[in-house]
Amino acid sequence: MKNDRRLRRLVVDDTTWYWTVRQRVKPAYEDCRLTLSLYPEGDPEGNRRRLALTFRPDSDRIISNCYFLSGTVLRLPDHSCLNLYEPGTVRRLLDAAAPTLDLFASEQVIEVDGWQYFDAVVDAVTAA
Repeated sequence: MKNDRRLRRLVVDDTTWYWTVRQRVKPAYEDCRLTLSLYPEGDPEGNRRRLALTFRPDSDRIISNCYFLSGTVLRLPDHSCLNLYEPGTVRRLLDAAAPTLDLFASEQVIEVDGWQYFDAVVDAVTAA
């Protein structure tokens, strides 16, 4: 069985990003969450920033909570879905979240709701 907790590597232009997906499963589904964390390769002084896109279930949004659909987030009205283990998906989400990184340039950890970027990515793919 493969290790879904390993750090993966993504190179964007001249920056190397490391990313991982963590799933928190709780007894109550509404308390579960799926988090995509992205880390740019640290500077020479060892500073390491983290961007965490957190997906929580809602009335019209579902996160996977089983091994078979691991890493999947789904918007119910149109049944659009993304798999957070796919590098192409991570790249599109990173591109959509780039302005957020600039807004919080001095923050070490930036945790945001991932659904806003899900909408931007899926809507852009649908429009193209």
